[in-house]
Amino acid sequence: MANTTSGSYTFDKTFSIDEIIAEAYERIGLVGTAGHQLLSARRSLNILFQEWGNRGIHFWEIGNTNIDLTEGTQTYDFFRDSADGTSATTTPVNGIYGITDILSASYRTDYNTTSQTDLPLTKVSRDTYAAFSNKLNKGTPSQFWVQRFIDKTTVTIYPTAASTQASNYINIYYVKRIQDAGAYTNASDAPYRFIPCMISGLAYYLSQKYAPQRTQEMKLLYEDELARALAEDGSAASTYITPKTYYPNI
Repeated sequence: MANTTSGSYTFDKTFSIDEIIAEAYERIGLVGTAGHQLLSARRSLNILFQEWGNRGIHFWEIGNTNIDLTEGTQTYDFFRDSADGTSATTTPVNGIYGITDILSASYRTDYNTTSQTDLPLTKVSRDTYAAFSNKLNKGTPSQFWVQRFIDKTTVTIYPTAASTQASNYINIYYVKRIQDAGAYTNASDAPYRFIPCMISGLAYYLSQKYAPQRTQEMKLLYEDELARALAEDGSAASTYITPKTYYPNI
């Protein structure tokens, strides 16, 4: 018999929410769940995704876009969902939702040309922004301040754009929230490397409700697998270490 492989790399793409729930229940000794237990598990999975948001940056949720500057506009809003409000106009995408934080920003001129130039903006605190004497001062933006609300995240720039700067953009790198589980036939909004800890985390959450005698065991497994996933996430960069040489007698 030929030693063949599947040639496929899409397990995480076809691993639906109902299968994730079934696997998590099996780990705590429950098989053949239905009705309220399915609803309970989906709710716990969504809560788990929210808890991941407190564990640091998830690199698969980082995006990049340009905010279209408007003369004299201080603050640009990015809403949780289109039902909450209209997000700031961006290029090339018209409106982005679910942003939880802005990591960095640059003032971008001559977009999409060979003369394109980025001037980095400094991220400042609320107190620093509050100390600016004239917040409507116009000019080339050099600083920005981020506020995070329940239904939106806002980025406030200083100085505001004058008519000359309004033809340009603020380029941002942002972090989005993990998408809700949604329908049971959906795939999860998580990459393959986070599948093991997602299952373990859901099993840990479900054990608190259905198998409390196994909660500590499930927690240890979850924390172990999550630590490995977080350590592997992202993209490694080269690091160069140069020793400092000291010649005291020369």
